[in-house]
Order: sequence, then C-alpha cells, then structure tokens
Amino acid sequence: MTDNTSHDDDAQAGIEQAARDMKSAPADRATAGPFDESEANPVRPYIDLGGIKILPREGLNLRLEVEEQTKRIVAVGLDYADSSLQLQAFAAPRTTGLWSDTRDQIRDQVRQQGGRVEEREGPFGPELLAEVPVVAGAEGDSAKRLARFVGVDGPRWFLRGVIGGAATGDMDAAAQVEDLFRSIVVVRGGSPMPPRDLIPLRMPASPGAGAERAIAPQRR
Repeated sequence: MTDNTSHDDDAQAGIEQAARDMKSAPADRATAGPFDESEANPVRPYIDLGGIKILPREGLNLRLEVEEQTKRIVAVGLDYADSSLQLQAFAAPRTTGLWSDTRDQIRDQVRQQGGRVEEREGPFGPELLAEVPVVAGAEGDSAKRLARFVGVDGPRWFLRGVIGGAATGDMDAAAQVEDLFRSIVVVRGGSPMPPRDLIPLRMPASPGAGAERAIAPQRR
C-alpha cells in the first residue's frame, strides 16, 4: 500500500513538473508576436537595441535602464498610452519554458515587500497583477501601485514585461500596451548562453532622428 502511494505521488509530481516546464505563449505568437528575429518583417524600421528590437510608433518614448555599478543596460523602458512597459529578454532552454518558475519568484518578492499578488489569465496566458508598496513624498508616506507582470516563452528565449500606469486597469490603454508588447522582436543570437542570462542590450548604432530624441539612459 505504501509503495503504491509513493509511486502515485511520484507520478503526480512528475506530471506537475512537466506542466511547469511547458512553454507559455499565445497560440498565435509566431504570427502575431512577440516575435523571434527569424519571424520578424525584415523591411520594418525597427530600433535595434541588441537583444530587443522596438517598432517606433507615434507617442512612444523609450528609455534604457542602466545598472549603476556595471554600466550595463539591463532593461528597456517604454512610455506609451499613459502607461509604462519595462522589457527584459532572457536566454532559455530550447524545449522548456521559464515563465512558471519566474511567476513563483515574483510572487515571493512582492509578498516579501508587503504587497499582494494574484494570478489571472491574460491575453498572453497566465499573468500576475500585483499591488506593490512604494514610498511617496518627503514624509515617507507609503502608497501602493499596481503592476501587471506578463511573460512569453519563445524559441530559446523568454520575454518578460512589467506594465504600470493606465494599462493596469483601463481597457483601452491595456489594449494599446498589449499591442506594443506583441510588436517586440527578440534577438537571441547563436552564442551559447546559460538559461536565465539576460540577453545583452545596447544603444542603437545609428538611431533615426525620432528614435534619438526618445532614448535616454536611466540609472538604477
């Protein structure tokens, strides 16, 4: 009896782990985005930031977030439709996804900060809606802000987005920012990289006039 129970538990654990390892992405990702470099339209005027390419659009402002100690660009920040979208792309295994484990890590981080988080089904699959405490004002008054954490597992990459501002609650703003996220192109490259390593980002080599005005490094 004990042996059977043990086998059943092992089988259940194996099923649960297999479900966690599955890639999480919209069924139409390859045709509707976010795109792998091999799937992107080569004639579109993308802003090339290395591991991520951005398609310019009216009203879009772009920031590059720089790690103070290493001077490394660690994230792309986009302001659009009264909202913000932070992007990071990571190397991932060929056959398994990272979004399930990443959601667990985000949950833990938010709760450790005294925030609340819930999982819900979004346009890209499972996403997290978090209420995160922030310090506001000279008196150090505490406030809370909403953030949506979205993720898509692609071919050998994982793209994470953090959405703030109007797109956390307003349907029209959310649709615009979701369309922006869909338009992102991830450039994994052919070099070997350990899973979860940040795919390197860079300043664009020769941005157009519109892009040049929009890009500003931001320390973190």
